[in-house]
Amino acid sequence: MSTLVIVESPTKAKTIRNYLPAGYRVEASMGHVRDLPQSASDIPASVKGEKWAQLGVNVESDFEPLYVVPQDKKKVVKELKEALKHADELVLATDEDREGESISWHLLQLLQPKVPIKRMVFHEITQEAIQEAIRNCRDVDEQLVRAQETRRILDRLVGYTLSPLLWKKIAFGLSAGRVQSVAVRLLVNRERQRRAFHKGSYWDLKATLEARGEAPEAKGEFEARLVSLNGVKVASGSDFDEATGQVAAGRNVVLLNEAEARALQDRIRDRPWIVTNLEERPVTRKPSPPFTTSTLQQEANRKLGLSARDTMRVAQSLYEQGYITYMRTDSVNLSQQAIAAARACVQEMYGAQYLSPQPRQYSTKSKGAQEAHEAIRPAGSTFRTPQQTGLKDRELRLYDLIWKRTVATQMAEARQTNITVQIQVEEAGFRATGKRIDFPGFFRAYVEGSDDPDAAIEDQEVILPRLQVGDTPACVDLEAIGHETQPPARYTEASLVKTLESEGIGRPSTYASIIGTIIDRGYAQMVGNALVPTFTAFAVTSLLEKHFPDLVDTSFTARMEETLDDISTGEVAWLPYLKEFYLGESGLETQVKERESHIDPTEARTIELENLDAKVRIGRYGAFLEVEGDEGTVKASIPKDLTPSDLDPEQVETLLRQKTEGPEKLGFHPETGEPIYVLIGAYGPYVQLGDVTEDNPKPKRASLPKGVTPENVTLEQAVGLLALPRTLGLHPETGGKIQASLGRFGPYVVHDQGKEGKEYRSLKGDDNVLTITLERALALLAEPKAGRGRRAAAKPLRELGVHPEDEEPINIYDGPYGPYIKHGKVNASLPEGQTVEEITLETALAALAAKASSKKSGKSSKSTKATKTSSKKAASDTTEEEKPKTTKKTTTKRASTTKTAAKKTSTKRTTATNSTRKKAAS
Repeated sequence: MSTLVIVESPTKAKTIRNYLPAGYRVEASMGHVRDLPQSASDIPASVKGEKWAQLGVNVESDFEPLYVVPQDKKKVVKELKEALKHADELVLATDEDREGESISWHLLQLLQPKVPIKRMVFHEITQEAIQEAIRNCRDVDEQLVRAQETRRILDRLVGYTLSPLLWKKIAFGLSAGRVQSVAVRLLVNRERQRRAFHKGSYWDLKATLEARGEAPEAKGEFEARLVSLNGVKVASGSDFDEATGQVAAGRNVVLLNEAEARALQDRIRDRPWIVTNLEERPVTRKPSPPFTTSTLQQEANRKLGLSARDTMRVAQSLYEQGYITYMRTDSVNLSQQAIAAARACVQEMYGAQYLSPQPRQYSTKSKGAQEAHEAIRPAGSTFRTPQQTGLKDRELRLYDLIWKRTVATQMAEARQTNITVQIQVEEAGFRATGKRIDFPGFFRAYVEGSDDPDAAIEDQEVILPRLQVGDTPACVDLEAIGHETQPPARYTEASLVKTLESEGIGRPSTYASIIGTIIDRGYAQMVGNALVPTFTAFAVTSLLEKHFPDLVDTSFTARMEETLDDISTGEVAWLPYLKEFYLGESGLETQVKERESHIDPTEARTIELENLDAKVRIGRYGAFLEVEGDEGTVKASIPKDLTPSDLDPEQVETLLRQKTEGPEKLGFHPETGEPIYVLIGAYGPYVQLGDVTEDNPKPKRASLPKGVTPENVTLEQAVGLLALPRTLGLHPETGGKIQASLGRFGPYVVHDQGKEGKEYRSLKGDDNVLTITLERALALLAEPKAGRGRRAAAKPLRELGVHPEDEEPINIYDGPYGPYIKHGKVNASLPEGQTVEEITLETALAALAAKASSKKSGKSSKSTKATKTSSKKAASDTTEEEKPKTTKKTTTKRASTTKTAAKKTSTKRTTATNSTRKKAAS
């Protein structure tokens, strides 16, 4: 007997194959095999004329979805059908969540198997788990399929209905999404708070005191801060009103200015200091729960600097290779097997004293926790230590994080003592605080936010000398310190994920793709580790707030999420909900029809920022300033790295003056005599050699390097920048030319190796692109490559071979958005579901051919191109929002089902539905 097992990805298939007996054949579906149409070309000719075809959902016929097999999945479907011909049994082994259930259901609809069918589910890929799953198969869960389909339809309705409105009213290519738009609003509101913020200033004193007791532990220096004057609290940052920069009303505090602080400093420095009170308070701390999808994304961002998207990509790989349990879960529950494995690790590695007295279990508080998964933990009944896995780089670091967090859950509580010492000198009250760790407990394995538990324990301890009430420590130093209050911090990926989860917005499994979409669509840019909303985000959020307030309201979106969860349990009927949401009296379609004519495009493209005389508008090429002057309207582009909260009247004046009066002349080039100007463009400040004329339409320009501003750039620096690239000399081994220059990602050196290509290295620290020497460049080039961006691909991850047509190499490189295939000037993403290790030369050739073909088709007529792009823009948003897999996953249609006499799970639609489906699928 032969059994065909279908999973989502080749990596998962390869791992599972090792644990199945002979007679089992494992194939990959490469994610979803059907989806709603992604572009106009995907719509079947039989329904192309229908007004709902572009939407992909027949809202007039019970929201019937139009499913098609994407072009890149037709070969996969054909191969699966062929494999099924030789099988006596079909086992669907996709993930046990709504997406996985949906994939299994779609496979049934397409393959129409006439052999017995089983649904196999598991949470980890180990021999024990796979064999247990084979013995306990079930049917396809219709409620999960329905819940996933409803979510998919809902997101398509929101995205495809609102996105075209944004194109008409603000700018082409924008998108809206059920969760995406709420997340963007969170970013915008935080930026509004930063813009409205007013700084407050205050002063206090910091004392360095020395205890001089007789015993060694009663000696030593410690710090104390001024906290009160004559019994009244001294103002600190928390006492200020962010809207005024003044002490908040009703606060009874003493606000010190610099003169008062320094006068107090001089008055009390040499007066007697006396300990008036001492308090020791014992505290215990329990370990954090094991990871869920959300907390893993947050901690990986804080500790490892990984984006949510990268975290899920790496976690997916670890799961499919059998290292961790399923990585999309809201549950903090650990199985008895996991608890036993964790406790064994603690006993062996840390000793019995570090083991919690009783096994520790955590419960999931969220009502809609995703299915019955465990928390994310190392796979198996025994946990491999990170060193035993053989993993490297990001996979090793993420596994190490998961291993430590899981093991720590079964460790003893940490015990510490918090110490507070009150010290009085004249009218001034000072406070010293200390912390003593009496027993590290789980800290020995894991401290949240720190990579090194031992170092974190040392950092957490603040040891004070042993003091007693009545002691008189000596003042060694007394410093007056000025402070300014800080605006609310921008969201990082970690803090945005935490807020979305706490507000009940969306599913944690979708956060990675949502944040990626926000960045890809130009609603936010990463500045350091912060997500900074753009002017476009302000314009879109303002329009949605004014005309569709419910759709960007956090509580409304959270309630919608609860309803979707209720649909998955059968508590709410899906069809009446969709009808009310979209077609009801206040439904989305009705709202758009009623309000579209009332939305003025000029007003929609205008961003209201207080304290600015000029208007900020969104144009075809980005944000710009507009002001009415004596000689008419003046417009000036806003640099892309200038954020809404940082745009102030001075910057507005500079940009407008450059436009009206021309650029600032820095001087004249010492050799050519041409003028050198300092300008500010869309990508920031730069210097320009000469004027723009008919004979010289593109004069030479050079961006100012980091740290050099238009105010402090010198003529000598400008001449040097305009002379880039600088040739430093020849490489002693290859004879290749070495140059220094300035690019999009900053200053760098490059080694031209001829046919071998070019090797790049970014400059570091104090390196100066204008003065760097050949010796220093050689030292940088000798270091291992660790850069990011387009220049980070000098050495391939894998060499696949040569192209049969031109015999040029085909290699796989690591880029800023993951690995990609490169041949000449053509770059292609890896096919969905395939890893660097698995991809073959044949597969790479097909991917490159598809990429080259798409480039050629991009040269079609403007109208055709606009139609296709429009569809892709809107579709990308809605599928990204509810597409939790790193392999492409699309969506589902559940039908009325009947079990066969053999009680198999071959689901079938009604005759009318099947007729529509077959036409669409063909």
